[in-house]
Amino acid sequence: MSTLAPHFSTIMVNSLPLEVLEQIFSDITSDKDRNSISLVCKSWYEAERCCRKNVFIGNCYAVSPSILIKRFPDIRSINIKGKPHFADFDLVPEGWGAFFYPWVIAMAKAYPFLEEIRLKRMVVCDESLELVAKAFKNFEVLVLQSCEGFTTDGLAAIAANCRNLRELDLGESEVEDLSGHWLSHFPDSCTSLVSLNIACLASEVSFSALERLVARSPHLRTLRLNRAVSIEKLPKLLRHASQLVEFGTGSYSADIQADVSEVFVNVSQAFSGCNKLNGLSGFWEAVPAYFPTIYPVHSKLTSLNLSYATVQIPDLGKLISDCHNLQRLWVLDYVEDSGLEEIANSCKELQELRVFPSDPFAPGPNVSLTEQGLVAVSAGCPKLQSVLYFCRQMTNAALVSIARNRPNMIRFRLCIIEPRTPDYLTLEPLDSGFGAIVQHCKELRRLSLSGLLTDHVFEYIGAHAKKLEMLSLAFAGDSDLGLHYVLSGCESLRKLEIRDCPFGDEALLANAAKLETMRSLWMSNCSVSFEACKLLARKLPELNVEVIDERGHPDTRPESCPVEKLYIYRTVSGRRFDTPGFVWIIDEDAALIPYSNGNCSVASA
Repeated sequence: MSTLAPHFSTIMVNSLPLEVLEQIFSDITSDKDRNSISLVCKSWYEAERCCRKNVFIGNCYAVSPSILIKRFPDIRSINIKGKPHFADFDLVPEGWGAFFYPWVIAMAKAYPFLEEIRLKRMVVCDESLELVAKAFKNFEVLVLQSCEGFTTDGLAAIAANCRNLRELDLGESEVEDLSGHWLSHFPDSCTSLVSLNIACLASEVSFSALERLVARSPHLRTLRLNRAVSIEKLPKLLRHASQLVEFGTGSYSADIQADVSEVFVNVSQAFSGCNKLNGLSGFWEAVPAYFPTIYPVHSKLTSLNLSYATVQIPDLGKLISDCHNLQRLWVLDYVEDSGLEEIANSCKELQELRVFPSDPFAPGPNVSLTEQGLVAVSAGCPKLQSVLYFCRQMTNAALVSIARNRPNMIRFRLCIIEPRTPDYLTLEPLDSGFGAIVQHCKELRRLSLSGLLTDHVFEYIGAHAKKLEMLSLAFAGDSDLGLHYVLSGCESLRKLEIRDCPFGDEALLANAAKLETMRSLWMSNCSVSFEACKLLARKLPELNVEVIDERGHPDTRPESCPVEKLYIYRTVSGRRFDTPGFVWIIDEDAALIPYSNGNCSVASA
């Protein structure tokens, strides 16, 4: 009877009217679960597509706007990623693509009730923002993370026309500042803002317009200012927004004419009134004397981003050591080993740590940050599960200790600044250290490798990293065998990024079927030939095989010549039509798709 129960329950659910199924499925929020539901049967597929309100697209070229609209007729929220992740490291040439314009043209007609747009690494022109402002009458959320191509004129259109705007987040986007007065375009009737992030803006904004906007936004919970807002102006904003949960301070230094003691008292008192504040960021040009102004709230902080604060030990250590509730900390290497030891002793709730380099191009270390700081945090912070750590030296013994201390790690990204740096004590490769990470951390989802590494480390990864979803490699490996271990062993791998590794044709072609289960593969400065790219296109017609080469047409060189960059991704919409002159998409007949201009206007055609 127990064996038949699921069968009978499925029959009962299938007999329900479509409207009832839609109501049931509307309560399911997981993308993975909803995708599984749509595969059960035709009626479930139909019910799920009709009630889907939120869509995440991990690659803007994996699906076309027309296919999206046909599949999901009533979307209210869309999240799209554009350029490959390595664009953050300037490895994707300018003008590669990821234009938002064709998406907004299609959505303006199909989704008049769209409320939320979240974009990452997309090219967004002012025309797109103006269309968003005019087409979607109930529009509430615009998040532009690491986007480019727009100006403050486009933001002014959003401010003036989106009367129900709750969230405007510019992330780390590149915005051309044409006028600091765009904030004044928010109408006096706009009182709905919950989140405003303008931290990426380079020039000064109208402070009077900003103050008025904050004052009439009683529901504002997140406010992140840019570096043009100096510390003496903060009390005016904080007194209007004592309900803030997250605050980005802007510059943490005062005008040269300001009275330091008066500024100190005013800022301290303003923070004293912020009883709900638990996240702080900003602190550009931070002056150590002003750091104690946050003492009224620092014991309640769960998130602290000091990645722009050039404050050093001991001032930095004094501040962090009293933040006992910290769960997330971003900091420069000025924290040094001694500061990280303070964190290990004081911050028992810490879950995420990121340590960035203050000067990655310095010929040698200018701070005392080594592997010992990270070992200390791994030993002292039992909830630590996410690490991004820039350093100049590492040992296998340290990595083994970290792995044993924190088997609950799910994200581990180690960036040793000088490529191919060995264990500085034994001069051995770091294979066994990273091997310990993947052996002990069974739930690891994301991994970035650095240092001197041979094919053996990839043997460890292929054998043990069964839940790994994203892997980033640079200056690692000996031969194709390393890539073979990864592609044949990592069952859950979705994104693989490789640069400057000796991986070539043999492993890629032998494991071609694996690419069908992944979202994307990026390879630059490797040993993949143009001939192999054509063979891949023949074997995998459902994938886009893009050759990115700024040296000119691949046919002008022997087919055995390695290509500069290769980007392979799964798609249901076929080849794209907005490729610039340095991108060639190889079709299944191994023909090169001809060049087409990819600017904003052409992309809409």
